[in-house]
Amino acid sequence: MRRTVAAVLLLGLVAGCGGNAPAEQGTGSGQWSFKDDRGKEVTAEKRPERVVAQVSAAGALKDYGVNVVGTFGPLKRADGSTDPEAGSIDPSKVTDITGPGYGEIDFEKFAALNADLVVAGYYPEVTGLWHLTAEFEEKVLKVAPTVGIGQSKIQLPDGVKRFKELAKSLGADVESAQVKADEAAFTKAADRLRAVGKKMTDAGQKIQVVAGDPKLFYVAVPARNPDLDWYAKELGLPLLTPDKPDAEGGGYFQSLSWENSGTYKEHVLMWDTRAHVLDPEKMKEGHPVFAGLPSVQAGRFVEWNAVAPLSYASYSKIMEKLADQLEQVLAK
Repeated sequence: MRRTVAAVLLLGLVAGCGGNAPAEQGTGSGQWSFKDDRGKEVTAEKRPERVVAQVSAAGALKDYGVNVVGTFGPLKRADGSTDPEAGSIDPSKVTDITGPGYGEIDFEKFAALNADLVVAGYYPEVTGLWHLTAEFEEKVLKVAPTVGIGQSKIQLPDGVKRFKELAKSLGADVESAQVKADEAAFTKAADRLRAVGKKMTDAGQKIQVVAGDPKLFYVAVPARNPDLDWYAKELGLPLLTPDKPDAEGGGYFQSLSWENSGTYKEHVLMWDTRAHVLDPEKMKEGHPVFAGLPSVQAGRFVEWNAVAPLSYASYSKIMEKLADQLEQVLAK
């Protein structure tokens, strides 16, 4: 994946202000500690209560009962609605500290929050954290420790469990009736997708996961994306793996010119729904090869939430919606 446009696809393509419920301290000395996915033992003098997080991390923590005081990354869309990346976060109840460029934050707003922990996703292919460049993380570390939770080289349930573990360390009751109900809904939704996958496989049909910008057409590599990898390997959803993933950036996509957007001709197109990525109608404009694909002409599109909170609550809804959409398009 190229460091320019494709990097955007990965990184940004690829809650009240009170503390959380009391919980036991991390160690006998009163310190709090948590080993993050960078292998760092993150410590604090006491359990953090004023957490700032990248939006999808914030959404995952909230689904487990941890409120955050501030977020960075896509929080609201142009129409004022909550960005899907933020999940269940209410934008009116957090302070948005997002800066003007990717990975930048408004440091003045951040300092005013008196944060005692910052949480974001972590990609081993990229320096810094998700939506927080290495330069800005250095500034943040002078105020509060940072935790990075892995977003690649894992499957979806692994990421969900890691946020559950982090939430527990921050005082959340992750064995509550609500969390258990969310986990049951997650399992039920996964079973629905498994049934749809079997039906498609039996019919010899496949799904191509795509994204686009004005210059390039991208085909996602399921094995490099936690949700897609799990859908394919564990649920049997028949997802296409492109032949020549980009060498740069971790191989999350194969990028193609729009003239070559017909390289793969699968039955269903799953499109990246992020705000800065072209939607199906815009992908068709001025791109006759793409517009001529049988799946496009038949309108067989389903949505890919390429970035979403890694929680049972979040993905139970996403998988139910995906199953609904697949059943609808397969009738076409």
